Amino acid sequence: MNKTRLLFLALFALLLAARLCHSGILWAEETLPLAAAQQMRGGHTLYTDIWFDKPPVVALFHYPFRDGWPLRVAGALYGLLTCWLAYAFARDLWSEREGRVAAALLAFYLVFAIPSAVTPLASDLLMLAPHLAAVWMAARRKPLAAGALAGLAFWISPKGLFVPAVCAVWCPSLLVPAGFAAVVGVGALAVPAAYWDQVWYWGRIYAGSGFSLSNGLTRTLNWCGFHAACAAGLLTREIRTVKWLLWLTISFVGVAAGFRFFPRYFFQLLPVVVLLAARGYTQLAFKGRVAMALLLLIPLVRFAPTYLRALNPVDWRDTALDTESRAAGVLARLQSQPGDSLFVWGYRPEIYVYSRLPAATRFLDSQPLTGVPADRHLRDSIPVETEAARAHRAELARSRPTFVIDGLGGYNPQLAISQFPDLREWFSQYHETGRSGQTVIYRLFPRPAGLPLPQKR
Repeated sequence: MNKTRLLFLALFALLLAARLCHSGILWAEETLPLAAAQQMRGGHTLYTDIWFDKPPVVALFHYPFRDGWPLRVAGALYGLLTCWLAYAFARDLWSEREGRVAAALLAFYLVFAIPSAVTPLASDLLMLAPHLAAVWMAARRKPLAAGALAGLAFWISPKGLFVPAVCAVWCPSLLVPAGFAAVVGVGALAVPAAYWDQVWYWGRIYAGSGFSLSNGLTRTLNWCGFHAACAAGLLTREIRTVKWLLWLTISFVGVAAGFRFFPRYFFQLLPVVVLLAARGYTQLAFKGRVAMALLLLIPLVRFAPTYLRALNPVDWRDTALDTESRAAGVLARLQSQPGDSLFVWGYRPEIYVYSRLPAATRFLDSQPLTGVPADRHLRDSIPVETEAARAHRAELARSRPTFVIDGLGGYNPQLAISQFPDLREWFSQYHETGRSGQTVIYRLFPRPAGLPLPQKR
């Protein structure tokens, strides 16, 4: 067996072992796609019957999965695919040696990084493969394939719009936008009109409420520190060429769009950085390669212990909400009967997955009902949008879920479901039947004719 096959066996073993450590955890970025997929399996249509602010491929990818080990095996296989693409791209550009280094580096950074970013197959990570494949095809002078793959990236993440720009730099040809337009056009015919409102209108509002520039600078410097070993790429001749500089620049613009700089956004920058680092590593003298390897200890020492924590996450603060949600989902399932339904208040879609109960409304989280983005609603109550949120609450008040689970009010009382005047009469039909930490389970108790509305405890 040659070196390359042995390398990929080792990389798969690493990716699989790392992800299986998380088989008992659901991270926030994968919960909404999993909950949406659950409703799709029940016959509901994305965007029409399910409010979903991500592109459709994200939900379709999760369609076969619930929680547990099959989802993590899929994550390991996907990680291996991205490593192979990095290998093939670097091999075609330079040699087999650069290809193996690129694959190994990419696998390393898909394991030893922030768990909530590298573990879930969320939008930003899912775009990694078509991003790499599209630019690889452009480098091989296959512009139509490059454009088509960039179109696939667009249906995974709105930031896929930056991929055809990179492809056009590497292969200036009208066939790049033609391939992109063809895939985007076919997809546009398939998605309901509500897609544009839920993904693009809400996404524009969400991006427009970004964080401070100092926050972006801090997160960028943190990412650079954990990827310091990739500084070898700065020593290459390639870094001074237009196509590599523009790939770096365009990708960083994609990271910075919306000024939020979450760790998962940096997956847009990872392909070009890893390829350049692989080239730089092979050009270093022995002492330089040792120094580069030692710099890998920074993320290794920081993130390797998280896998031990993942095996026993009970007292891990990062997974406290997931543990609480799992218990709440089990409690609701134990109280339920066939035909019962659920509505979850807050950004806790995993409760649908854990409870196995069908959603009573198209809203799988409360962002469209409060207008407060999920990345801040545990501490902030200021909405970024009010008109549509008010209409959505009126729609909620016409529904009759068997269970209502408030996973937000215990953390931010100002956003508790009971605090919205236009929901009070509707919510007064529900009585508390259980708790899991700060998460409260309510059950519908219909009011007999002629009796006054029950008083809340």
